[in-house]
Amino acid sequence: MGRRVYVARLVQKIADPAQAILGYQELVIEDVQASGPHDALPDLYKVLAAARDLNDLIKRLLDTEASGSSGVFAVDSELRHDLRTPMNAILGYSEMVMEEFAGSLSASIADDIAKIILESRFLLEQIDGKLDVFSDDPREKLTDHVDVTIAADLVRTIAARVVRSSSETGRILIVDDTASNRDLLNRRLTRDGHLVTAAGSGEEALSILETQEFDLALADILMPDMNGIELLGRLKSHERLREIPVIMISGLKDDGAIIRCIEAGAEDYLHKPIDPVLLRARITACLERSRWRERERRYLAQIEFEKERADTLLDAILPRQVIKRLADGEKVIADRIDMATIVFADIVNFTQFAARTPPIKLLQRLGELFSRFDELADQHGVEKIKTIGDAYMAAAGIPDPRPDHAQAAVAFARAMLAEMCRTTGSEPRLNLRIGINTGPVIAGLIGRKRFVYDVWGHTVNVASRMESCGTPGRIQISQSTFDALGPDFGECHHEIRDIHGIGKYPTYLLL
Repeated sequence: MGRRVYVARLVQKIADPAQAILGYQELVIEDVQASGPHDALPDLYKVLAAARDLNDLIKRLLDTEASGSSGVFAVDSELRHDLRTPMNAILGYSEMVMEEFAGSLSASIADDIAKIILESRFLLEQIDGKLDVFSDDPREKLTDHVDVTIAADLVRTIAARVVRSSSETGRILIVDDTASNRDLLNRRLTRDGHLVTAAGSGEEALSILETQEFDLALADILMPDMNGIELLGRLKSHERLREIPVIMISGLKDDGAIIRCIEAGAEDYLHKPIDPVLLRARITACLERSRWRERERRYLAQIEFEKERADTLLDAILPRQVIKRLADGEKVIADRIDMATIVFADIVNFTQFAARTPPIKLLQRLGELFSRFDELADQHGVEKIKTIGDAYMAAAGIPDPRPDHAQAAVAFARAMLAEMCRTTGSEPRLNLRIGINTGPVIAGLIGRKRFVYDVWGHTVNVASRMESCGTPGRIQISQSTFDALGPDFGECHHEIRDIHGIGKYPTYLLL
């Protein structure tokens, strides 16, 4: 495995400039077809044919090595000749076009042809100087330290198996240690309308990603310092970067590398030399999938927002304990509470106040007052039951029993009276009449469309009577509430009242 990776790296040293030559030549022909000079096209097509022959030769070298055949890389004079033949054609025709059409070529076309010539000369140096290390002699040592390190590093990374739980344009990051590959991909993708940024190493890519956002990354596998699979792992382990789709690119003909890339979270995998049509299709499909995932995340976030809003609204209507029981699947919620204290509060002379107050101001005043009562109920651990016109009903000891329900109810009632005494500016001051009773009640959820949590029973009726026959600005409690408060509660004004529907009944006005 290590030797195959090493050989693949060395062949890539030849393949990268060969692919760059082919890519630049395709761009040159596209530009000349669009803007001329058209007389240069015959020679340019000869360069294109030679570039394709060269890449086919190199591809066969790598494919043969991947198949495990022996003796392939003992490059002799015949194989050197085969490689140099298309190289000579590329150089010769390119230089001829530069000479014959020097005055007709646009600056960009001339620049691309110059790059082809430069890459061709570099490739000739690689053919003459580097292919000898492909010898099959086992006694020959691998002398290229950088390539040996890269090969061993990739083998180690692949061995560390990672198991993971319309035309689109976007922001694309290219990561490749070969400058010509970066430039060529940049040119192609920019032509397709993408915004492209290039990085020469994994560390540089991570540095760029700290400050910039991308829709897609194209990463080469064989790179020094940090190979592509390691970079992919770093991205997928980062909370912010893990959602960036990554397409891996490599000339390495090894299924193990592809499997590791997919396991590590790669979106796709492309072999070198890259087919421009296939590249465009893969990028478009990848960006489209990414857009769908982003839309799905937005929809899920919206659903979660609506759920939270619904929960907040439900929490404002029902006690949390009741909401939990509904969520747990209870269909009918009805409880007998052995002892609770009911509070009724009614605004005195509200009918007359409503008659002389504009509706908006009336509703605003009542809403502000009852909202403050709600806050006081929360502070004293009292459950608001409902409002009935200008009346406010609450209960202590419901739905969860508490031993001090009577004390909590009285403290809440006193806080309500104190709230009524707050300064209200030029508006007339309102007053409350409050009644309290203690005893057993039935509590439960009633209704289907506009359901409410309510309480029923004799205790509720008596509490209502305590309020209706009470004194403005005072709190009137029943005998049962007085008993529940205990002898040390404080002074009260005791009186036997004739209560409608009840008869003679002892009551107490709190002092």
